[in-house]
Amino acid sequence: MAQIFSLEYPQSLGLYDDYEEAQRVVDYLSDQEFPVENVLIVGTDLKQVERVTGRLTWGRVILSGIASGAWFGLLIGLLLGIFAAEGQWLSAVLTGLVLGIVWGGILSAVFYGLQRGQRDFSSVKTILPGKFEILVEHKHLARGQELLAHRPGAGATF
Repeated sequence: MAQIFSLEYPQSLGLYDDYEEAQRVVDYLSDQEFPVENVLIVGTDLKQVERVTGRLTWGRVILSGIASGAWFGLLIGLLLGIFAAEGQWLSAVLTGLVLGIVWGGILSAVFYGLQRGQRDFSSVKTILPGKFEILVEHKHLARGQELLAHRPGAGATF
């Protein structure tokens, strides 16, 4: 799998401010019959961004744990219900659901309590690139540069 994301002696063909522009460049190269299977678009200047989505309270934590536990318990109950004896399907599903709710609430409360207020907020994280670099195998660099020099509206920085 890692081999698909590597090139032999990669060289920079250009650096772009957004992914869409880099994608348009590769599309242009493809239209010019450039061997685009020798191209990588690489996000560079990475930064981690964390968006705080809310304050955590005991009530929110336990309710979230109950909801997660309910879904997990329902899944387990349905799986057990497949193998349950005749007429016991509903009982297996309800047992899984109830146990999921109970254990989801308990475990979420325990884990939140162990944090001792060090992280009283919920958030989502992502990694965002600042620039997008187009890399090509060294043997195709000159042809790529020649094609891009004649591209209308070229906006790469080298």
